[in-house]
Amino acid sequence: MFPFAPSPLPFLLFLEAPMPGTITVGLDGTDHSLAAADWAAAEARRRGMALRLVYAWVWRPLEVPAATDAEVQRRWAVDVLREAEERVTAGAPDLSVTTELLPEDPVPALIAAAAASEMLVLGSRGHGAAVGFLIGSVALKVLRRAEAPLVLVRNPRGQELRPEGGEVVVGVQDLDEAAEPVLEFAFATAAARNARVRAVRAWSVPPVFAWSPGSMYLADEAGGLEPLERKQLAEALLPWREKYPQVAVAEHAEVGSAAEVLLTHGARASLIVVGRRIPGPGDLPLIGSVTHAALHHARCPVAVVPHP
Repeated sequence: MFPFAPSPLPFLLFLEAPMPGTITVGLDGTDHSLAAADWAAAEARRRGMALRLVYAWVWRPLEVPAATDAEVQRRWAVDVLREAEERVTAGAPDLSVTTELLPEDPVPALIAAAAASEMLVLGSRGHGAAVGFLIGSVALKVLRRAEAPLVLVRNPRGQELRPEGGEVVVGVQDLDEAAEPVLEFAFATAAARNARVRAVRAWSVPPVFAWSPGSMYLADEAGGLEPLERKQLAEALLPWREKYPQVAVAEHAEVGSAAEVLLTHGARASLIVVGRRIPGPGDLPLIGSVTHAALHHARCPVAVVPHP
């Protein structure tokens, strides 16, 4: 993601840690990271938050022989931050924007930045709908470990960015407390955009050996498997309907592959929201198949929200 690595030299000003209500953007000098800055600036204005632009780098001349001058690299990084700041403030002069050059490797620097922010926004390379996203190695590593929601945005030439309204499509595969951070993010985003939430849940007929008397009773009481799935989805959404009464909600519980159902209903979305389970001690930081599919094939920005 980053063209070269950083240097522990005395740099720019080091700003104070961002206060709550900050959206952080990780820049790398590409068009994709500028698209991420544009998206984050619009989101910060809608939510009344501050915007923080960061660039992380460490100078390693042996790895990049063609760029051995640390001061040249530092100036280039400063120019990247300045360009992004001028770009976002030109369209939103009232937006609170800070910039910071981080003298660290990109992955730990961005993970730390995410922990101190409401969300982290990164650019992601993409080559159109047929191929989908090509997630950079830095973005992928940060995604697996970030403690805050992470939004991946690519250059608008390869992605559909819908400014206002539209739909926020959220995948609801968990029906317990694990769904709460994902639904909270989706509804808060929709409320800020005056948009509708489309909650999507996919289900399949369980094998015979998975049935128990209790599950059979619940299905019979609901009138069958499909009504039961719809009922459970509606119950999971009820607290968020009550918390955000201004947000219109569409519900879909369908038989099929979770990834296919989500991408089908997210084809015209302004944002797709999916979850990522936080690994326990000793667990590998993995990305689920539905989240993986959304990241690679969605035609809009994708928000990945960590949950227990």
